[in-house]
Amino acid sequence: MHSKRIWRLIPLLEADGNIQMAIDYWLLEQHLSEQHPPCLRFYTWSPVAISLGYHQHKYPQHWQNLSWQGQKIDLVRRPTGGRAVLHQGDLTYAVVTSGLSGSRIEVYQKICEFLIQGWHQLGIDLDYGSAGRGYIHNPDCFGTATSADLITQHGYKLIGSAQLRRGGAILQHGSMRLQPDVDLFTKVFGAESFSCVQIPQNLSMEKIIAVLLATASDCFDMQLAVQPLSEDEWQAILALSTKLYSP
Repeated sequence: MHSKRIWRLIPLLEADGNIQMAIDYWLLEQHLSEQHPPCLRFYTWSPVAISLGYHQHKYPQHWQNLSWQGQKIDLVRRPTGGRAVLHQGDLTYAVVTSGLSGSRIEVYQKICEFLIQGWHQLGIDLDYGSAGRGYIHNPDCFGTATSADLITQHGYKLIGSAQLRRGGAILQHGSMRLQPDVDLFTKVFGAESFSCVQIPQNLSMEKIIAVLLATASDCFDMQLAVQPLSEDEWQAILALSTKLYSP
């Protein structure tokens, strides 16, 4: 029996977008400098936010003045590429690891395998999207599905992912649309862009995470060790969050 590699599991965390992006980037930097094992985490965004891809500089002006349920919607820049994602009613995953060979798409697919297997167990079959380069003209990440995205058999996009490589280390994170508010999505992206997967009512976020943790352990042949962020780590992350990507 070989001993499985240990990955860190950071418990589900709700925080604002700048903090979440700082955590993901900090974990990547730590892993790259061999200070930190591979890591998996799930998180939600509070307040609601629109995250822009690192190179996405064109977006509608009205996005700066949006609010939902009386709260201003944050505009946040991700360290990864891709287009805008509205984070409301979604669950985000982040994987930080290394040692994966292949093209960008092959690495996406190696990492996405745990999502495909997990959602299959949850009753939703997913496959990769097939949109060509035309997607770059659509500011909405969920408006088209590229080969980095996971869609249902009916063509609805459930998961949009983005990736950043630093040396041999990889950060891949992605948004799973669970209970989106149709009116809000229409206000942000326009009526044509909204299509949604019907998630079974009995699927709680806890159940989804539990299944995905199990399939991740199998797919990455690793064991998860639960370890919340320490006080020192929070200090480093908060310091980083003030320097990171504002739109």
